Amino acid sequence: MNQLLGVAGICAAAAGGGNVLASRLIHRAHAEPGWFLYVPACALVEADRARPGTAEHLASLPGVTVLDLDLPAALAVAQQETWAAGHSQYAAQPTADRPDGAIIATTTPERWAGEPVRVLDLTP
Repeated sequence: MNQLLGVAGICAAAAGGGNVLASRLIHRAHAEPGWFLYVPACALVEADRARPGTAEHLASLPGVTVLDLDLPAALAVAQQETWAAGHSQYAAQPTADRPDGAIIATTTPERWAGEPVRVLDLTP
């Protein structure tokens, strides 16, 4: 299974920035079995602030699963610089549903340097 976690960079790029790699990920999550694209709610908010309409568009796509901000995620958010980064890092950690965790797909891979997450660089 390929489990990818979209953060603000992928959300904004896919919704209208023209990033071909991000668009391909969204297409694969929709069209291919075993591909999943998760978007933390806090990253969705940040992307919508950068590009209004992004959140509604992404949340409506059939291949995208929006991850809620529950109590454990909220506590993790408090540890990070931004809500989007905190929720994304928390959501990328292994869970019962995602025993290997998820890969953070982003156009800003340098932001994740030194963090305990796997990153997919979507920089064109």
